[in-house]
Amino acid sequence: MYNLPNLLTISRIVVIPVIFLTLYINSFAWQMFTAILFVIASITDYFDGYLARSRGQTSAFGRLLDPIADKLLVSSALVLILAKPDMVSFKISYIPAFIILCREILVSGLREFLREVNVGLPVTRLAKWKTTFQMTALAMMLFNGFWHWNGIGEFLLWIAGTLTFITGYQYFQKSVDYVKSLEKTKTINVKAVKTEEKKQAPAKKPVAKKAAVKASVKKAPAKKAAAKKVVSKKTSKKK
Repeated sequence: MYNLPNLLTISRIVVIPVIFLTLYINSFAWQMFTAILFVIASITDYFDGYLARSRGQTSAFGRLLDPIADKLLVSSALVLILAKPDMVSFKISYIPAFIILCREILVSGLREFLREVNVGLPVTRLAKWKTTFQMTALAMMLFNGFWHWNGIGEFLLWIAGTLTFITGYQYFQKSVDYVKSLEKTKTINVKAVKTEEKKQAPAKKPVAKKAAVKASVKKAPAKKAAAKKVVSKKTSKKK
């Protein structure tokens, strides 16, 4: 659990409180320190996976914690950018930030649901590009005031927001397709069970019809006897 790749993953979570302190410490030096920490933490996102594969140190703990650490790091930086008005040059750039936050919540919910039915939601290549644009854009925006690249950071944030929307829709569509196939399979199984039950059930005897036939058979001799009595009475009268 405490090998080097997992420690690098944990380090991304450790820097989150430092990033949030930037909301309360209005210091240019502290802001630069926070931006540098964010860049270092973003780089560890690549190295922890690389080291885990090259050293054969992949673990369930790492697979669990890695996406969580990424989402926490990105979400904390986005909250900081949204909370500090001087971080964004154009207020319209709040739109991709909200898209990214909503997508992270959506994908987390989908993964939690699919994990209950033992179905994974693997990371696509487009999602990896999305993460790269996110990290680069946020790093540039955190360095606001140090250089005049904040506009480039906001432009990259829009690209990241677009890729985020696309990948979020793809994940959602995959989940919906799986749910539809699951419901279809359940419906087919229920129909098959009902059909099998009908085949195995004994044939019902027409009890009511048989009873009616017996009753009619019993009534027939009585009617004949009554008819004979009538005939005998008529003949006796004639005599």
